[in-house]
Amino acid sequence: MTGPGAARVLVTGGSGASGVAVAGALAAAGHRVATVGSDQARITAAAEKAGDGVAPFTCDLADFDGVRQLRGQLASTFGPVDAVIHLVGGWRGAKGIADQSDDDWDFLERGAVTTLRNVSRVFYGDIAASRNGRFAMVSSTAVEKPAAGVASYVAAKAAAEAWTMAMADGFRRAAAPDGGARAAAVVLVVKALVDAEQRRSHPERKFPGATDVAELSAAVVNLFIPPAAELNGARLRLPPLTPDTHLDLKA
Repeated sequence: MTGPGAARVLVTGGSGASGVAVAGALAAAGHRVATVGSDQARITAAAEKAGDGVAPFTCDLADFDGVRQLRGQLASTFGPVDAVIHLVGGWRGAKGIADQSDDDWDFLERGAVTTLRNVSRVFYGDIAASRNGRFAMVSSTAVEKPAAGVASYVAAKAAAEAWTMAMADGFRRAAAPDGGARAAAVVLVVKALVDAEQRRSHPERKFPGATDVAELSAAVVNLFIPPAAELNGARLRLPPLTPDTHLDLKA
């Protein structure tokens, strides 16, 4: 590790705006950061944008064997992973129940559920053994009040949440000798995520209820501050933009 309290953190979905923001914030906080995406050129560019010290890796996280190979690459060049921040997902909607397509379900299940299952199974032992063990995923407020038009999306997110809570139970059962959990699995909840570039590109939009990726980044960094036992199994709802925040970040 780079210092007391520092962790080796893998950020999945590192090519997107959320991945860039989270990776950059973690690196700035003193953690060692690796990001992973499915396209080598995109993840390399994103890692450079995130800042110095962010190492890019390429992997299809829906491929279990590929994730196992990724763990081997990380172990040899980056070291054992202490934490995984899972930012892979996707969104698709429909008009109602009858037109929820198989293509949409396959896309959402692959992105939101299969990738999470693969990553958690491969890295679970490393996270559980770490003094800074953390696993976090991003879910949606839509899970709290499912609507017909987003049935597939909400079902996939709910499954991912349930799997994450099962991880939390596993961490609880593998407690340290003093009885306190050494690792924590957490769900971070937003209505939607937005970044400054989106707001600059669409000044006419207000993005009601959306959370800025900077808020997500701060929440991820803060996951490493309290003891794992205080966080394990938590479902943390992140605050949306305020009008003042919107204006400041838009400028």
